[in-house]
Amino acid sequence: MIRLPAPGRRVVVRYLLPTGQATDALGTLLSADAEAVVVETRRGTVRVAGDAIVAAKEVPPAPPRRAPRATADGRPADS
Repeated sequence: MIRLPAPGRRVVVRYLLPTGQATDALGTLLSADAEAVVVETRRGTVRVAGDAIVAAKEVPPAPPRRAPRATADGRPADS
């Protein structure tokens, strides 16, 4: 098994889909054991089987979200 930080840390886990294509789960590590790794991502909770993991590591916190852009007349873009 690949070494992972303690739960609660932000991680990226690269794993193989059943098709053989690689994809990533980026988010907060909820749990990890020999069977699976569970990551809470923006899109929801992702459970990755341990034998599908290719690589994993801790990553820095996400940058703060940007403020909405203004339109040409200075109003917020969403109004």
